[in-house]
Amino acid sequence: MKKTIAGVCLIMSAFTVRAQGDGSQLLTTLVTELEKTASVRDHRVAIKDYQDLTEGFLRIADAHKTQWLPYYYAAYCNAKIGWLYQDDGEQVEPYANKGDEEIKKALSLLDTTRDKKGLSEVYCVMSMVNQAKVFINPMTYGRQYGPSAARYVQLAKAANPDNPRALYLEGWEKYTTPKMWGGDKKKAKEILLAAKQKFDGQADGEPSRPHWGRQDVDELLAKE
Repeated sequence: MKKTIAGVCLIMSAFTVRAQGDGSQLLTTLVTELEKTASVRDHRVAIKDYQDLTEGFLRIADAHKTQWLPYYYAAYCNAKIGWLYQDDGEQVEPYANKGDEEIKKALSLLDTTRDKKGLSEVYCVMSMVNQAKVFINPMTYGRQYGPSAARYVQLAKAANPDNPRALYLEGWEKYTTPKMWGGDKKKAKEILLAAKQKFDGQADGEPSRPHWGRQDVDELLAKE
């Protein structure tokens, strides 16, 4: 896995990316590798893979500065690293900050009037980035970024009610939040089952468009 991603990124020099037209083929290749990373159980390996993928996505973004998806995926990878480091706040902060910059760049490039599905995806990653900021220091940042993370989930659902990733994040929040602060594992299971149903009912669509999250839902449901 590590060698595969490193190999993909190694050949993606700025010249190579620019030579690939609009970069869609390379983007699809990296998205395929991103899906594989979700199954990596060793956090150290997964973090390195996400770092390599971030580099690849940013090279595409640098060569094709008007496209939102490369910045979106770079932000997603940095958010995922932040989540994997959630027990080590000092490690989380730089990735949360990078993810914040990248997802805001993606939003600035997105046609939010026409692409409501894309807007929903951006809001999902904004929620993940804000949750990563909570991990930096829950006592200090929980009240600031926790509500923001929840708000972006609701915005994602409003933009596209059929987005299973928005439901996954809502279910994750309900599952992981202590009961005294509004957590509810029974309700979380209902939401996650709804997300699973959405995943199962969706066609594959464009290979470079976001479709992560199915495995995350299955893993949470398996805990109950």
